[in-house]
Amino acid sequence: MSPDTRAHPAPPSTDLSAGLVLLLAIGAGLAVASLYYNQPMLGILGADLGAPPGALGWIPTLTQLGYAFGILTLAPLGDRYDRKRIVLIKAGALSAALLLAAMAPAIGVLLAASFAIGLSATLAQDIVPAAATLAPPAHRGRIVGTVMTGLLLGILLSRVISGVVAEQFGWRAMFLVAAVSILALGAALWRGLPAFTPTTTLPYAELLRSLPRLWRQHGELRRAATAQGLLSLGFSAFWSTLAVMLHGAPFHLGAAAAGAFGLAGAAGALAAPLAGRYAGRRGPHAVSRLGAAFTAGSFATMGLLLLLVAQSGLSVNA
Repeated sequence: MSPDTRAHPAPPSTDLSAGLVLLLAIGAGLAVASLYYNQPMLGILGADLGAPPGALGWIPTLTQLGYAFGILTLAPLGDRYDRKRIVLIKAGALSAALLLAAMAPAIGVLLAASFAIGLSATLAQDIVPAAATLAPPAHRGRIVGTVMTGLLLGILLSRVISGVVAEQFGWRAMFLVAAVSILALGAALWRGLPAFTPTTTLPYAELLRSLPRLWRQHGELRRAATAQGLLSLGFSAFWSTLAVMLHGAPFHLGAAAAGAFGLAGAAGALAAPLAGRYAGRRGPHAVSRLGAAFTAGSFATMGLLLLLVAQSGLSVNA
């Protein structure tokens, strides 16, 4: 994160127990899942709070903006301070933000809670490097891969679970369950994680000032960040409208149906090994271009289908 990082190496890696690796994988999954619980519930949220679709769209938007702001401003803290302490503070903050969302009496409070959820869900971005630091070099790839699998499963299953829970017990129950799960995670990490040695003595302000320099110096960083930002923009736009549209006419579907669309993400998880092998043969840029082409083609296909459906409806009415 800073030029001074190599002057203060992390503590020597020690063998990790299988239980701690599993805990870190679950922790990464639960933390990142908090970003996506709200998406299938937007329809019933709007009906309960009396909020218009335009206001509902700000719930996932502010969640993602909080996450981006947290990565930019809070991730450098892992270089400067004990990462265990940061993990525990973020777990407490995330649990409190989820509880605030569960108790929100109006859309304004829920919007504020959504930003706080995104900000503190950067907990996932501390758990992954914690696993990398603790892992022995010979097993680092396998251990980090296991933790990343937990993170991907959190993204994949979060919408499905929240849709089912919200439809059966209400959207407040889903946020409450999420708050309790993060609180339990924090207690487990407090017992299981060792303390971490900071990797730099640079002041926090200096770490933040180093970010623009890194942006200017590394073209690959700029391209990767821009591509990921645009992809996230597209997917967030899709999920911000899907649940609201499915809840209304002519579909009248509940949160569980909206959450079931999250199962489509299984295709991405299954494609990851194939993408890795393709990147090994053709390079990462080829994979990025192929993924962008598939994404653009998918949105174009959905748009074309909607036009065809609208046209057929007009023809029938005529």
